[in-house]
Amino acid sequence: MPERIYRALVLSVVKHDYLPRAVASHPRFHLVAVADDPDRPDWTHERNQLFADQHDIPYLRDVEGALPDCDVVVVSPEAERHCDLALRAARAGRHIVVDKPLSPCLAECDALVAAVAEHQVKCLVWNRNFLPALVEAQAALERGAIGQLEAIHCDFYFSKDAGPPKGTRKPGDPPINWLDRQLEAHTDGSDGGVGIRPLGELQIEGIYPLAYISMLVNSPVERVFARTSSHFHQANADNEVDDLATVSLEMANGCVGTLSIGRIGAAAHPDIGEIKLHLLGSEGSLVISEARPEVAVYARNQPATEFKRRRIADDNNYLLMQNFVEALDHDRDPVLNASDARDIAATVQAALESAQSGKVVETAR
Repeated sequence: MPERIYRALVLSVVKHDYLPRAVASHPRFHLVAVADDPDRPDWTHERNQLFADQHDIPYLRDVEGALPDCDVVVVSPEAERHCDLALRAARAGRHIVVDKPLSPCLAECDALVAAVAEHQVKCLVWNRNFLPALVEAQAALERGAIGQLEAIHCDFYFSKDAGPPKGTRKPGDPPINWLDRQLEAHTDGSDGGVGIRPLGELQIEGIYPLAYISMLVNSPVERVFARTSSHFHQANADNEVDDLATVSLEMANGCVGTLSIGRIGAAAHPDIGEIKLHLLGSEGSLVISEARPEVAVYARNQPATEFKRRRIADDNNYLLMQNFVEALDHDRDPVLNASDARDIAATVQAALESAQSGKVVETAR
């Protein structure tokens, strides 16, 4: 019997398009259309139309009208719309692949989790858990290479730009508009926080390292203490959101964790950033560089924006979609589902509350 091909509807694709491209590259998924609400700003319609034209599929300005003619939706709009579009798809009985972050609002996450359960659909939230170094780290833990995991630390510094450095705004200049800056960032793919609502690095990218920690520790976060700062970039300072944060975590199984996260600028690193994990076990320790395996390429006339180091053997995006299609075929949870992402959102919310209050905060269950 031939394997089923799932029809995928792209619900808005207004930032970097790696997610719908990953879906399109898997042989078990077929893109049928792009859809969005008709009252969106012109720039969103322009980007949606561009992606539709590139993939020779129609662009429909009618989300509800497009939902009946698909099996799966691919949600990649402005960050604050992730849950809204995913929730509408779940209520229509459609499976979901949604970009991160799930939502800066925990109530929206809870509503999506409830709808996914009620309508018995699958929801994959985008992550990086299938990078080779992470797969090897999990395998090492499972075979007891360092004994019982007791502590974990993650450095997650993305070497992406965020506009002018902090302190460059002259007296009398207006503050940087968040959306305008994110629209400019589209050219180099650093527009993960695109939208009306300003989001800090912890909210935009925190799901990645926290998903690593969740996978490796396999125990829920109970208590959080955090510090945040608008340290590097004027846009973050003007909009009062962090670009640097430290988070301490206490897990239910007794393991402790720490996270250092920031957006350090493209000139700060020869790769996508300094991303490393340190695992401390009862019988040994393990240090993981997320980028490995990688090669370094140095040549004349290299573009200034080209990373000197390049990752190889990175099939993360394909493996995520393979994991998702297996979840659909065999009725099981994907590697990071809506409930998992909701718990990570609760950890981020607790961290931001802790940074504001200066106190330890328990995560919302």
